Amino acid sequence: MDLAGLRVIDAHIHQWDPLTTPRDFSNLARLFKYLPVPIDLATRLAPRRDREFVGDPTPYVHPYLPADYRTDTAGVPVESIVHIEVEWTGTGPTAKADETRWVASLPFGVDTPRLGAVIGSADPAADGFAALLDAHQTASPLFRGIRTMVAHHPDTAIRSFTGNAGALTTSRFLDGFAELAERGLSFEAWVYSHQLPEVTALAARYPDVTIVLNHLGTPAGLFGKVGKHTGANPGERRKLLLTWRDDLSALAAQSNVVAKVSGLMMPILGHPVPTRGSATPVPTLVERIGPLVTHAMDAFGPDRLLWGSNFPVDKPITSIDHSARAIAEIVTGHGGGPADLAQIFRGTAERVYRVEAPE
Repeated sequence: MDLAGLRVIDAHIHQWDPLTTPRDFSNLARLFKYLPVPIDLATRLAPRRDREFVGDPTPYVHPYLPADYRTDTAGVPVESIVHIEVEWTGTGPTAKADETRWVASLPFGVDTPRLGAVIGSADPAADGFAALLDAHQTASPLFRGIRTMVAHHPDTAIRSFTGNAGALTTSRFLDGFAELAERGLSFEAWVYSHQLPEVTALAARYPDVTIVLNHLGTPAGLFGKVGKHTGANPGERRKLLLTWRDDLSALAAQSNVVAKVSGLMMPILGHPVPTRGSATPVPTLVERIGPLVTHAMDAFGPDRLLWGSNFPVDKPITSIDHSARAIAEIVTGHGGGPADLAQIFRGTAERVYRVEAPE
C-alpha cells in the first residue's frame, strides 16, 4: 500500500527520557545504565505481567525523543504528532504538568514532524484536579486534554494500571470529570475491553466531552494466551471478540466518542514477539487485526476514527511503516477510498485535537 499521497497526523506517540525525567520506569532505566545486566536476563527475571505487557523492555530503558521518532517513521509521511502522557511522576499537586512543559520544549519541527497537540496526565478523582488542569494549560498552548491510567484487568496476571477495578465509575471521578466539560478539554479512555461499558456510561453522562477511545479498547489475549487464563484457547478468543464487537458498537452509539486505531500491535493482545529488530510482516498484521479495524469502521465510520502508531510501545511487534500500511490496506480492502484514508490518517485528529496546519 503506497502511503506517499497521504498527509499524516500520528495521533498517539510517547516521548520519554527515563534517565533525566521522573517516570514509573525510571529506576529500571537507571539500573541498566549503571549495572551491566544483560537485558534478556533481566527480562526473564521480571514479573510475568510486565514481560507480557512490554514484549521487549528495550524501548523503556532508553530515551525516546524526536530524533528517535524521526528514524522510526521513515517511509510514512507524518507531518504532526500528538503526544500522549506516559507515567510521569513527581511531588506536589501540579507536578504532572511538568511533562506537558517538557514535551513542549522538545525540538519537534527541526527535521522532525511538528508537535500538534499534548495530552497530559491527570485524575478527575484526585484533590486539586482543577488546579492541575490550569497548570497544564499554562504549560503549553497545545494542551488539549488528559488521560488517566484506569486500565484494569480481572486476570491478576495481566498488568493493571490502577488498583481500582471501577475507577471510571466512582463518584469522585464522575464529579471531577465535569471540569473537562467546563474547559472544553477531551478525555483519552485507555481501558481493557471488558471496561468498554464503563466508557459508554461515562460518555452518556457527559455528552459535551469528547472521549477518545485508545487502542480500540485493548482486547487482551485476542491473538494468544496472556495472563493466567485470558485467551487460553480459540473458543475463549472467539468469545472475547464477540463481546468486544457488541460493546464497541454500543459505545459508538455515543456521538461524542471517537475511536483511535492504535495500539493494535501491543504485545498484551497476544501477538507473538518477533526477533528484536524485526517487524511482523504487513500481510500477517492485516489478517490478524483486520476484523477489529473493519468492525470499527462499520461502527464509527471514518469521520470518527483516527490512526496512531503508539510508538515506541508497539515497536517490539511492528514498525510504524508496517502499522500504517496494514491499516491502510484494511481500510481500502473494506471499501474505503482516498477520502476515508485522509480522514482516518489526518482529518479526525485535526478536528479532535485542533491541530493547526503547517505554514
